Amino acid sequence: MVELQETHKKFQKELSSGTVSLALLSILAQSKEPLYGYQIGKLVGAGDDEGVMVKQGAIYPVLRSLEGQGLLSSEREMSDSGPPRKYYQATETGQEALETWSQIWTETKTFVDNVLEGDYQ
Repeated sequence: MVELQETHKKFQKELSSGTVSLALLSILAQSKEPLYGYQIGKLVGAGDDEGVMVKQGAIYPVLRSLEGQGLLSSEREMSDSGPPRKYYQATETGQEALETWSQIWTETKTFVDNVLEGDYQ
């Protein structure tokens, strides 16, 4: 039973890797204003224990990766209630990537849904 649980965890980690990037990029591309990590986490339900695909702490490496790819830009701003906050927004390149990634997601989802339903011929 322990091995099966580990298999489930590994599958979930692999599956969530790309989908979290897609979700965060989509949230930031649709936002009318820059958002900081905690805000983004709340939007995806991070911190809620049930059925969350991404934990709050896992958001930051994804944001840094997207920024490193030029898909997001960021700016630090002082906060009245604590340390400075890093606000993210999608770049023009990020907006373009989102269009392509959304199409890839739709095609992938359709393929997987068809296979799961037994319609793979």
